Amino acid sequence: MKYSEQYQIRWHDTDATLKIRPTQLLALMQETSNRHIATSGMSLDKLRDQKKLGFILSKTRVEIARRPSANEEITVETWTNPSRSFGFNRSFLVRVKEEVVAKADTLWALVGVEDRQFHKMEETGYVFEDEPALELSMPPRLKIPNDLCLEELGTRRIVYSDIDYNMHMNNTRYADMLCDFLPLDETELLRGFSLSYLHEAAYGHRITVLSGKQNDSRFFRTIDEDGTVCLEAQLFLQKKE
Repeated sequence: MKYSEQYQIRWHDTDATLKIRPTQLLALMQETSNRHIATSGMSLDKLRDQKKLGFILSKTRVEIARRPSANEEITVETWTNPSRSFGFNRSFLVRVKEEVVAKADTLWALVGVEDRQFHKMEETGYVFEDEPALELSMPPRLKIPNDLCLEELGTRRIVYSDIDYNMHMNNTRYADMLCDFLPLDETELLRGFSLSYLHEAAYGHRITVLSGKQNDSRFFRTIDEDGTVCLEAQLFLQKKE
């Protein structure tokens, strides 16, 4: 069944336009999914401590009709789709009253905390809903064009405020980090993003951020100091009037 939570957008969740920051939007979605999982009786903490298992996020696609403003109340609804071998999809719908302001789909896998191997979803004891995934207007797969020249924008060290208990950059933090490298006028045009998580960015490491723009999209690639690609991303921008 579908699960929902309500939240009020705090002033500190917003940017200079008083609209919710992309990272905070992702955080509220994932907080809702965490609470959904906990209703099964096996919270994420219990899953890690008792079964030595944890979920890792592979891909996120978010389509934004508009970003809610400070003090608006939103409803975040989430549901899962039937497990496919070692992965499953989770969908999200974000509303202000009856208005759909954002929707997203995500791809997850279950990994052993100690053996680092993929595990079948049945090991969690969760029951996955037979609900259809959301259809988004953006491409289902992220691909940086081969003919696009990516320019180095700078470097970024992974610090305390980025990490979670896994000691690497939390997946929700990437969205704001990428916006940090955008001109401010482009962040105001953000209408969606697609993130492909390829490798963990560990605490204390320095990553290099590369980017290039084509048509109405801004593409990113982040590379760890050891040469490993951590993330590839596509940010979708509204056309300027």
